[in-house]
Amino acid sequence: MKPCIGVMFRKNGRIHYYDPNDIDVQAGDKVVCHVKDSMEIGIVVGAPQDIDEEAITVPLTKVIRKATHYDLSVDEINKNKQKEGVSRFEQLARKYGLPMKLVDVHVMFDKSRMIFYFTAEKRVDFRNMVKDLASKFKMRIELRQIGVRDEAKIIGGLGPCGLRLCCKSFLTDFESISIKMAKDQNLPLNPLKISGVCGRLMCCLKYEYEDYEKFMEQAPERGTRVQVGSHQGCICGYEPLKNGVIVEFNNETSKTVPLKEVQVLGKGQQEELKKND
Repeated sequence: MKPCIGVMFRKNGRIHYYDPNDIDVQAGDKVVCHVKDSMEIGIVVGAPQDIDEEAITVPLTKVIRKATHYDLSVDEINKNKQKEGVSRFEQLARKYGLPMKLVDVHVMFDKSRMIFYFTAEKRVDFRNMVKDLASKFKMRIELRQIGVRDEAKIIGGLGPCGLRLCCKSFLTDFESISIKMAKDQNLPLNPLKISGVCGRLMCCLKYEYEDYEKFMEQAPERGTRVQVGSHQGCICGYEPLKNGVIVEFNNETSKTVPLKEVQVLGKGQQEELKKND
């Protein structure tokens, strides 16, 4: 068994796993770690856990140290430099007439890189801007063009449900969402009703989709004649989240019935009932 901790370097970003290196850390502690070719300061998002070494496919990088008061002061200085970066970026965008919208700026803990995240409708030639930014901040500059979903994740906001955006609250990765998910859940296919603030299909269309798929695999088709107790009727609708179907009985009343209580009538019985109708 090997100890392992999860570390997050940007709020609601991807969780990276590290060997605590015999350092006493708990959830909420800040630690300094290697991230590729740089050093970053992140927050521990879970108490150390022992995991089977056979389950580890890639060797875990060791935590360098628990963040000291000096490390925290450096992090604060970097945050101030990020604010300067916002102002300078906007000045240069106007100077060179570049149609770029700045979303976020991040300075690596060891000051090896300064990363600017922006959106633009098309590719932008920002080589002159990079030269000016490098001259100003004396470090390697990276400009990364991101999509609208990433922009929403960084900026945040409220969704149509009135709650904070899922991508800002707890989602760490984006999953593929298709219009089929909305269609299979009988949702209105009006783009205004199934799109998030980013303009893409809402991430929450995925949350209950597997339950709908599983239910529809088991549920009889609409119009199927069924027996419910001593009564017979016809399936006219579904209640997937209740795992039930809506049955219209011969006396023209309808009721939601658990799927397990519904018995599909045989083919001969189906045809006989249709003749009687």
